[in-house]
Amino acid sequence: MITAGQLKSARALIGIDQRKLAELAGLSLPTIQRMEASDGVVRGNVESLTKLISALDEAGVELIGDGAASQSGGRGVRLRT
Repeated sequence: MITAGQLKSARALIGIDQRKLAELAGLSLPTIQRMEASDGVVRGNVESLTKLISALDEAGVELIGDGAASQSGGRGVRLRT
């Protein structure tokens, strides 16, 4: 799962806009806009979410889920080393 906040943060971390993310993920711009407008966890069909997460992964973004190793123990994003 990915939250809207994580999605926005991930884009900022790698310095791309919504349009570029849509291109990288093979999704439409309105789909990315809807995902970022979600309240909390991003909603979408499994195929779209898989494409989104794969595109972020290929760009070097690591999604941090609840309880994963991080200082505060909450959700987040970081660049892989």
